Amino acid sequence: MANVKVVFLGPSYPPEMQQYTRGLAEVGATVYGVGDTPQAQLPASLKQHLSDYLQVPRLLDEDDVCARVHAWLRGREVDRVLANWEVLVLTAARLRERFGLPGMSVDTVRGFRDKQLMKERVSGAGLRTPRSQRIRTASEARAAAERLGYPLVLKPISGAGSADTYQLGSAAELETTLLKMQHVGEASCEEYIDGEEFTADTISIGGKPAYLNVAQYLPKPIVARSVEWISPVIITVRDLTQPKLAAGITLAHGVLGALGMGDGFTHMEWFRKADGEAVFGEIGCRPPGAMLVDQMNYTSDIDLFREWARVACWGRFEAATARKYNVAIVFKRARGQGRISRITGLGEFMRQHGEHVVEQGLLPVGTPRRNWKHTLLSDGHILLRHPDWDTTCRLAEAAAADITMYAE
Repeated sequence: MANVKVVFLGPSYPPEMQQYTRGLAEVGATVYGVGDTPQAQLPASLKQHLSDYLQVPRLLDEDDVCARVHAWLRGREVDRVLANWEVLVLTAARLRERFGLPGMSVDTVRGFRDKQLMKERVSGAGLRTPRSQRIRTASEARAAAERLGYPLVLKPISGAGSADTYQLGSAAELETTLLKMQHVGEASCEEYIDGEEFTADTISIGGKPAYLNVAQYLPKPIVARSVEWISPVIITVRDLTQPKLAAGITLAHGVLGALGMGDGFTHMEWFRKADGEAVFGEIGCRPPGAMLVDQMNYTSDIDLFREWARVACWGRFEAATARKYNVAIVFKRARGQGRISRITGLGEFMRQHGEHVVEQGLLPVGTPRRNWKHTLLSDGHILLRHPDWDTTCRLAEAAAADITMYAE
């Protein structure tokens, strides 16, 4: 088996990228990392998986990074350029085109980054998407809202993680929201879809899922991002054969084809309306965040960080795909501001349900609160699993309701 030499953009941040770096090394790749973290500050656990490292001053400056990587690699052979952080996938595609390497093109990747182009390509394939319009100015937003009607959703064209995403019910709410979004250059104004919200996550080979995951958001992310006291819950679904998911899974396959997916991770969000219709939300050609890959690993007792690497390097997926558990993650938000002062209900919850808890990652007392508007991870999490869906939901509801964190 020939050695595969991989340039991996952003190997240290976000922190889960260190797991993908490990995965690459463990499947036999030579990994050249590119990031803006000083090499001396890289964790030892990461350094052991890197064969070389280029520090750049501004990792999100596409032109500068492409020029520096090109100069750095002059005279060396490279087989892959990869990125799993949303904001770097276009940079990776540009480098692949510059070096003549296999992988998705800039145009293909743009279809996964530009939300309006994305919906146009998906709807062009005959798949159901929300009615939408690209907007760049306040006047364009008002005109789009008048054409589409309320309620509607306003979100950045190239955003991720529900940041700067707003549900609007009136012209007055639109005006208030436009003031909040003055820093956003382009946005998508789209029809609001009323229904349950799910994911469809894949590791694909040639656009065909080698591994498929479905998870449900409780509540929908647009709600969880707007109400501080909520403890957001995401649950992976063990049984993917149930009829209520069939339309969404079929939709996911169609979207991969419509957008020309190649090899690697995808994270799609879709809605199931009350009448059973599946409606496309959006998709990224990168892994899901918010620890959903960890949930997927616990669902099947496998290592998808490593399997993604195997697919990226060798075009093979070797792990078992049987789904053993529903896995819930409950994100907690402390009451008050400042540092975590106390946590109530955790001891009792662990006494009653600890056998089902696979991770307890709440911030310890004395730790400063995180900004809940900036990260879904909030002030820590409880990860639990059970083979039965209803039991998993009850456990997640109990963790959300009975465990309380306080800050002062």
